[in-house]
Amino acid sequence: MLNKNDIIMFLPLLSLTASIYVLCSQNKHLLVSLLSLESAVLSLFFIIVNMSTLSSSSFSLVFITLAVCEAALGLSILISVVRTHNNDFVNSLNLY
Repeated sequence: MLNKNDIIMFLPLLSLTASIYVLCSQNKHLLVSLLSLESAVLSLFFIIVNMSTLSSSSFSLVFITLAVCEAALGLSILISVVRTHNNDFVNSLNLY
């Protein structure tokens, strides 16, 4: 039988797996890719918090700060892509 700690560790792992699957399979829109990437980062943060002790709380703070900066950069890139291309399709970016 699963105890409380197993369930607390299982849910972020399930969320991480689901967000990585969405990131790999649904890459038509840039917004969906960014949201699944943020979900993966948030799941990793919950895993780090569950596995850490009080002495590594500064690492958690640095991790979540970098995640917020990454989200802000992703949102600004999304806004500039929508302004220049009038959509958020990844195929219209000419990345090659």
